[in-house]
Amino acid sequence: MSKEILINVTPQETRVAILENGVLQELYIERISSKGLVGNIYLGKVVRVLPGMDAAFVDVGLERAAFLHASDIENQQLQSTGEELSSRKISQLLHEGKKVLVQVVKDPLGTKGARLTTNITIPSRYLVFLPDSETIGVSSKIEDEEIRQHLKNMLLEHDDLITGAGYILRTAAERSTPESLRRDIKFLNSLWKSIAEQKLSAKAGSVIHQDLPLHLRVLRDMVDEDLEKIKIDSRENCKRMNEFASRYVTELTATIEHYPGERPIFDLYGVEDEIQKALERKVQLKSGGYLIIDQTEAMTAIDVNTGAFVGHRNLEETIFKTNLEAAQAIVRQLRLRNLGGIIIIDFIDMQEEEHKRQVMRALNKCLDKDHAKTNVCEVSSLGLVEMTRKRTRESLEHILCEGCPTCGGRGSVKTSETICYEIFREIIREARQFDAQKLMVLAAQEVVDRLLDEESSSLAELEAFVEIPIRLQAEALYSQEQFDIVIM
Repeated sequence: MSKEILINVTPQETRVAILENGVLQELYIERISSKGLVGNIYLGKVVRVLPGMDAAFVDVGLERAAFLHASDIENQQLQSTGEELSSRKISQLLHEGKKVLVQVVKDPLGTKGARLTTNITIPSRYLVFLPDSETIGVSSKIEDEEIRQHLKNMLLEHDDLITGAGYILRTAAERSTPESLRRDIKFLNSLWKSIAEQKLSAKAGSVIHQDLPLHLRVLRDMVDEDLEKIKIDSRENCKRMNEFASRYVTELTATIEHYPGERPIFDLYGVEDEIQKALERKVQLKSGGYLIIDQTEAMTAIDVNTGAFVGHRNLEETIFKTNLEAAQAIVRQLRLRNLGGIIIIDFIDMQEEEHKRQVMRALNKCLDKDHAKTNVCEVSSLGLVEMTRKRTRESLEHILCEGCPTCGGRGSVKTSETICYEIFREIIREARQFDAQKLMVLAAQEVVDRLLDEESSSLAELEAFVEIPIRLQAEALYSQEQFDIVIM
């Protein structure tokens, strides 16, 4: 598999597209007006303790107070006594006005504030630094026991630098050397020392440490052995990436390339078109089948349909092939749209158990490439697949779109016929309540057209019933559901 990373930089935003075999798989967007907060470290101040939720709200200088649950509180004093943290109530751990060093683990989503933890973790290229632990761990994605032990031994060679702190070897550490690990350890130790010093003089609600900007996080977090090229259309940021790479990830300097072309880089690779498709409800499959993706507040529902695909052998085989193709397409859409939380997949009903197993294997195999943590249940008795995907940032739709002011997010509007009948009821209501000489109906053009055409006889009958002349006026700026009855 070949992998390319494209970076588009403008003064307002940075966009990163990850292509695998020339197909867009993931998209990251960071805007100046709303930068992601995950990884930032703050000196927070507890503003409210909620015993009923076993949590607290903490002021970290953001628009909304952030949320800190008792399970996300690290307490070294409890560890030293061997007492279980779960046995302590939030009111025993925190009190209003207490200052606490916290890290954002989930961006504010919708109406919810950021999610915090006191379990500080600081990533580098090959390691994750755990200042409040002495654990030495290895990424669960490295499954070979010999490699895991070799990496641990390589890290422990630097025992003169790792006393009093813990480290987790990241997946990228498979390609590390003792020298590169030592460089990462020194960098992390120096950074933590700086954070500890800033904490002493910082005011409550201030940021102590900010994570790297998106174009540099690419080099730290999104690189693997399949990467062939990183192309960026900003000369200045390309220079910064090269400087960062030459200092921390020298093996990547040859892959970073400035794109000087006149044609926008996302247009050249068809990324802009794919972004537009990722905002649509319907996703076409190559076979002729399609997916319907409905993102709601509670969950995301995905429906699989055969559509125009009629197959060649029999119905069961047609359904099986559609579901297999859909499994791959679904995982791509989850990554591209960054859908998180509860996800319900309604595959087309299959009769054969072997077909169900193969579709589930295909789904899980594709999910192995996903950076986000997922948990998939087996096919339920109703033929549904339930899964969860960890959500740390807003979905693509929530970043690029807002609720429709016309339908209020329902995805549909009342018909012109329905609005006509609402107008009739309102006319009767106002005729009884007020002594009107004449009534003027202000409505959208579609509604006025219907009142003058299909509902003209009904309107005439109503006019005779209320004994008040009724005039109509089309308002170009009114949506189909808007209308006013003016008493004259």
